[in-house]
Amino acid sequence: MRDTVIRELINLGKEDKNLTLITGDLGFGVLRPFWETLPDQFINAGITEQSMTGVAAGMALEGKTVFTYSIGNFPTLRCLEQIRNDCAYHKLNVNVICVGGGYVYGALGVSHHATEDIACLRALPEVSVICPGDAIEAKYAVRAIAKSSGSCYLRLGRGGEKAINTSLSSFEIGKAYKIREAKPFEKRVAVFSTGAILEETALACDKLEEQGIGVEQYSFPTVKPIDSGVIADCAKRFDHIFTVEEHNIVGGFGSAAAEVISGLGESVRLHRLGINDFYCSKVGTQAYLRDYVGISADKIAENVINSI
Repeated sequence: MRDTVIRELINLGKEDKNLTLITGDLGFGVLRPFWETLPDQFINAGITEQSMTGVAAGMALEGKTVFTYSIGNFPTLRCLEQIRNDCAYHKLNVNVICVGGGYVYGALGVSHHATEDIACLRALPEVSVICPGDAIEAKYAVRAIAKSSGSCYLRLGRGGEKAINTSLSSFEIGKAYKIREAKPFEKRVAVFSTGAILEETALACDKLEEQGIGVEQYSFPTVKPIDSGVIADCAKRFDHIFTVEEHNIVGGFGSAAAEVISGLGESVRLHRLGINDFYCSKVGTQAYLRDYVGISADKIAENVINSI
């Protein structure tokens, strides 16, 4: 996913000399092709994310399209005030890239777990929050972001994610994408996910279909603005909707869906699957931590079966 985004940024940078990428002294193995190709459009700001964001805001005021880049919480929570005051408030074209959403850097402990970032960034007025589910969504998303105005948060996995949304050929900020139709079984549910947990969610949906449960699955690469139309449609047609996110369930993707459903007057039941409002003190791989908090494919499928 991250390699795909950098390749697209190189292509975009060739087309637009105002596009600039700033890193917080991280990602050199991934970013090398960019600075070798476009050395005058690349800055290493050092390990100073607050200053990196301030520099990005200043360049955006001068007409640049700026992307900042770092891992986990560093380009978001560490400099939230600068994103708020310098970028969002002034509606500047600053696009914050976080590599390692969720438990990608699980072996490095809670300081590297990005599990509150969606909630924090989507609370900022007029900031778009984009969480691609695979490299295909990421490719189209970064192009849409570069052409949009205002500030944006792009939350990525790390790399090696399986391609799931293979039918995607274009991208619209604020649109959800159907991954599968619900088979005509007696029990039917809608399952939504955002971000790189898409792969686990797709495997869970396979398991549910094997158990005779029809699943209509959607990927929501945009959390804000959220696709309220898809949510409303599913709320009319299904008794149960499940949201899946590699993020705290408080304030995240599930909360965004709940905000829409609460105003519909439908009787659908919403189930939010994610991190149940605690800090995970375990250390391990992303797969291990996903299973521990209950969002591995097996745990997602088990939760759905036990809830309907």
